[in-house]
Amino acid sequence: MSAHGTPIPMMAEPAGPLTGTADVPGDKSISHRSLILGALSVGETRISGLLEGQDVLDTAKAMRAFGAEITDLGGGEWRVHGVGVGGFAEPETVIDCGNSGTGVRLIMGAMATSPVTATFSGDASLNRRPMARVTDPLALFGAQAVGREGGRLPMTIIGARDPVPVRYEVPVPSAQVKSAVLLAGLNAPGRTVVIEREPTRDHTERMLAGFGAEITTEVTDEGRIITLTGQPELEGQTITVPRDPSSAAFPVCAALIVPGSDVLVPNIGLNPTRAGLFETLREMGADLSYENPREEGGEPVADLRARYSPGMKGIAVPPERAASMIDEYPVLSVVAAFAEGRTEMRGVRELRVKESDRIDAMAVGLRANGIEVEEGEDWWIVTGCGAGGVAGGATVATHLDHRIAMSFLCLGMAAQSPVHLDDGQPIATSFPVFEPLMTALGARIVRTERP
Repeated sequence: MSAHGTPIPMMAEPAGPLTGTADVPGDKSISHRSLILGALSVGETRISGLLEGQDVLDTAKAMRAFGAEITDLGGGEWRVHGVGVGGFAEPETVIDCGNSGTGVRLIMGAMATSPVTATFSGDASLNRRPMARVTDPLALFGAQAVGREGGRLPMTIIGARDPVPVRYEVPVPSAQVKSAVLLAGLNAPGRTVVIEREPTRDHTERMLAGFGAEITTEVTDEGRIITLTGQPELEGQTITVPRDPSSAAFPVCAALIVPGSDVLVPNIGLNPTRAGLFETLREMGADLSYENPREEGGEPVADLRARYSPGMKGIAVPPERAASMIDEYPVLSVVAAFAEGRTEMRGVRELRVKESDRIDAMAVGLRANGIEVEEGEDWWIVTGCGAGGVAGGATVATHLDHRIAMSFLCLGMAAQSPVHLDDGQPIATSFPVFEPLMTALGARIVRTERP
């Protein structure tokens, strides 16, 4: 079954050149955080360019359940009237976070230090994913969690009535865990300290400062030490959400492997904690350039131009880069299939516990389409077939995972034979306009009867 209903089998056929401008949706990470921080603020927050995929819409619904007034003004414009730090009301119903691991973990953090109780659930994929990585540090504040075996949803969080600040070292690189702890720290007196050995995306820190929190980051031999002073009065803001680099990855990577392509993707967020894919592609020899670099809302942005790049070479991706491109490894492995030589991706254990086991899902699907893949617990290696050398022709299982689905559709655009998906519906969770956007560029994506 799909994430939210009847499966939609799909197929991508070999396409002619992809050309034109790809206006991808707003950044998903920033969209989630805009709604949550707006709900925790005093006054009105205005958001433009919000990603209106199902994941973010589920977060908006959750913030309403906690008492915030959230209005869709149309055209990606939203208004949030917040309840202030510590002002969450107790939800009357279960909080359904759909397919969104980011949404559920951040919302758990935001409510964990308020004296309310909430029950969280999701779709079949989300209910299989472990939550202990978040509930363990939240317990240090005084929150309690009761869920299924293995720390899985459905799960009830009992917020701390008398929260205490914590000092927490994140055991594995995870922006979700770091952000959950920082959001919990908002309603704890004193200073909450988060230590991360390897830097992860820093949208939460940037946005907390923008809303008026007292937060500092220091780089030491111990790692990045982030200190948040609790119980601030956050003030509503005006936010313009940059375009999502994780969504941009798909038209960019498709352009690199489809002969004759030339695609411009405007207004892409290039936060250095998110731009690892583009750096990696350029090291492989991709014809990828940044145009009109600038800063918007405290985030660096630029227009990306991607052109067909038949001479790309496989590389060993530095493991320390994983945190800045963790969601992009599936589509990177598709590009690697059209490069020459081996592309090694290591230090990516986090991919085993995403919407699916993404290492296994990509390895199985790539092999079915004629590509040699080796894999281990926290790595996989793709041996490329060179430009135009991928056979294609297989049907792959998406495992309710939007990024697996879009990655294999990109593969089908450049393979010798069409590539089929068992279910493309989960794409709507993060990139609801993927089909029409790619079709307008010249892709041939078809909804089929074949599962």
